[in-house]
Amino acid sequence: MPKLTLQHGVRRSLSNPSHHTLWLRYRAPYHWPSTLAFLAARCIPGIETCADGIYRRTLIVAGHHAVLHATPLRNQLRVHLEGVPSAMLPALIARLRRVFDLDADPARISAELSRDPLMANLLMQRPGLRVPQGWDACEQAMRTVLGQQISVAGAMTLAGRLVQRHGVPLRLPAPGLSHVFPALPVLVAAQFENMGMPRARATTLGTLANALLAEPGLLRSGQVLDDLLRNLCRLKGIGPWSAQYLALRQAGAADALPLGDVALIKALRLLEGDEAQLAERALAWRPWRAYAAQHLWASLGPAGTTRR
Repeated sequence: MPKLTLQHGVRRSLSNPSHHTLWLRYRAPYHWPSTLAFLAARCIPGIETCADGIYRRTLIVAGHHAVLHATPLRNQLRVHLEGVPSAMLPALIARLRRVFDLDADPARISAELSRDPLMANLLMQRPGLRVPQGWDACEQAMRTVLGQQISVAGAMTLAGRLVQRHGVPLRLPAPGLSHVFPALPVLVAAQFENMGMPRARATTLGTLANALLAEPGLLRSGQVLDDLLRNLCRLKGIGPWSAQYLALRQAGAADALPLGDVALIKALRLLEGDEAQLAERALAWRPWRAYAAQHLWASLGPAGTTRR
């Protein structure tokens, strides 16, 4: 029977209490083509698929293997869940709202960013563009390190190898999905050699996994951006680009901006000429530089950024 609240609707299967369908509301507009293109370009083989307007992925919820199917609808996101205990729905709904940036206020963001002519033009092209977030700190940390200085496609190839080597086979039937992402304790003890990446990057994977195990709230949302960046840059192998990207993509810092990102620089110069300077232009985009960055990445096409 349906159960409704002000924030979401939930329908549970009477024949299987671990099957649920959610309707998550958000403020319009929401530029779903950009979000789906972003996700499709970054699907980890075995973990995620994104096709025909449906995003599917595996996850672990309270120790249970689960599968979700997310489909955008008019002013709602419909999410079908399999394998999720009912008691975990509130926490998972909060996670889904964060991942898909459903609580953003597009009218406010647009009003402030539109003061800059470049952003006004990009906002007209993609009204309601969101900044998708990582599913959890461990997974996003690994994605970010794997993507240092390589293409999105290359990073996803490495992520697929990581999952095949250290992930756990999925315990639910789900065509096209085979594993769940490796748990943090597994990655702390893992060996990352012979995966096709520099040794220094493999070492950084271990460093960041250990840092997250020692400080689970390292990438929590709501932190002062400068403090977060300072703490991340103390870790060997984590420089300004990785720190800013983690702040943007996992900690939900609306003003984070990886100034050294080659794709952002490329996008800006394609739009404003070879003399355009990202650091100088970005001053006009505060305090919404993460959304400005997402617009610039989106202007380059589906992959968006040359890094993860």
